[in-house]
Amino acid sequence: MQSVTVELEAASTMELVNALSTIATELAQREAPESAAACLELTEALVAASDMQESALAGFIARVDATKEHARWGYPSTQAWLRSRLGMRDNRVKERLTLARQRHRLPQVAEQLAAGELSYGYAVTVADSVSRLDDHDCAEAETTLLGFVDQGFSAGKVAAFGRRIRDLIAERDDTEDAPDEDSRRGYDKSWLTTTRSLDGGRYVKGWLNPEDAAIWDGTLAPLAKPAGPDDRRDLPERTAAALSSVLSGGHKASKVTVICDLETLTGGNAPARLTDGTPIPAAQARRIALAAGVSPLLLGRGNTPLYLGYRERFASAAQRQVLETLYPSCAVRGCEVPGTLCEVDHVHGWALGRSPTDIDQLALTCGWHNRFKHTNPDQIQITKDHDGRYLYRLLPPADARGTKGAGPPGNIGPPDNPALDWAA
Repeated sequence: MQSVTVELEAASTMELVNALSTIATELAQREAPESAAACLELTEALVAASDMQESALAGFIARVDATKEHARWGYPSTQAWLRSRLGMRDNRVKERLTLARQRHRLPQVAEQLAAGELSYGYAVTVADSVSRLDDHDCAEAETTLLGFVDQGFSAGKVAAFGRRIRDLIAERDDTEDAPDEDSRRGYDKSWLTTTRSLDGGRYVKGWLNPEDAAIWDGTLAPLAKPAGPDDRRDLPERTAAALSSVLSGGHKASKVTVICDLETLTGGNAPARLTDGTPIPAAQARRIALAAGVSPLLLGRGNTPLYLGYRERFASAAQRQVLETLYPSCAVRGCEVPGTLCEVDHVHGWALGRSPTDIDQLALTCGWHNRFKHTNPDQIQITKDHDGRYLYRLLPPADARGTKGAGPPGNIGPPDNPALDWAA
C-alpha cells in the first residue's frame, strides 16, 4: 500500500494529479463494502468528487484545444486525441469538448462546477444549450437555465428548456421562417460554393438535386461506412475522408501539377508554382508532392523540363489491392481511417531514384499522418509485425520525452520497446 502526503496549497498541479491517480488506483483495487447503504452514500460522494474533477479536466482540454497541442503529438484533432489516446466514446468526447469550449462564457457554471455545487450532467447540458448563441444571449440563457436547475428540474428537462430558448431567440430575431439565400436558389439545379480560409483550408456548402444526390450516395456512401467496431469517427468525418479519396483518385495520379526546380523537391528553398502561376513555398510544395494524386513537373537549369512526374513513385493498382488487404486502416497505431481511404506511403521516404516503389517498402497512411510523418520523422517509430506489416507508433515531441508519464500517445501503459524509457 502506498502512502500519499501532499501540502495542498504548496503542491503543483502535476503533484495533485499524481496524488489523485495514486488514490484512485488504491480505491479501484478495493472490494465494495458489504453494506448497500454505505455503497449508496459512497457512490454519491464519489460522483460529487468526480464532477469537481471534470471542472479541472475541462480546463486542461480547453488549453490543449486552443493551442492545438494535440497536433504536435500526432493527432489531427482534439476529438481524435480524446478518442484514440484516452479511449473515450463519441458521446463523452462531444460532452467534454463542448464544456471545455464553452466554460469561458459560462462563469456561473464554471464556478459552481468547481465548487461541487453543480453536477457535470447539468454543466454539460447548459454548455450544449448555449453553444449556438451569441455572448449576450448566452449570459441570459445561463442565468435562466441555472434557475431551472435550482427549481429541481432534471437535466433532460433543462435541455428541453434550452431548445425552447433557442426557438424563442430565432422567433425574436425573425430568423425562424425566413428563407435564406441558399433556399432562394431553388432545388432544380445543383450548386456548390467554396470559400478559402486564411490557413489554406476551404469551406464548402451547397445543394444537390435528386439525380446528383443519387450519384453522391452511390459513390460516397460505401466509402463512408465505418471501417469496423473500432472506427469512432462520426459520419461527417467519414464522408469528408471519402470525398477526399474520390477527388484524389485514390492511387491514380490526378491532373494536379506542381512545377518546381529539382533542388526545391530535394530540399532547396526556391518556391514552386501551380500551372496557373500560384506560388507555393518550397516546404509546402514538398508536402503537396507526398500526395499520390499530384505530379511534380521538374525543371532543370534554364527552366528546361526534365520529366513530368516520377511514375514509378505511384503504386500500381495491384500493389494497392495488396496493401488494402494488409492494412485495414492507417498504419499509425490508433488511427482508424480505413485503408481504402488512405494514401500509399513510401516507408523510408520517397526520393528521386533512391526509393523503389516495391511492395515491401510501402504502407498505407491517412493523408494527415502521411504529411505528419514527412514533417516530423523523429516522432514516428517504425517496426514490422510477424505478418510483415509496418507499424507506425507516434512518439512524443522531443521536448516532452523526458516528462514522467509521457508514454507514446495511443499506447496506454509501458512502451512496446523496453529500450525506450519514457520516464527517464
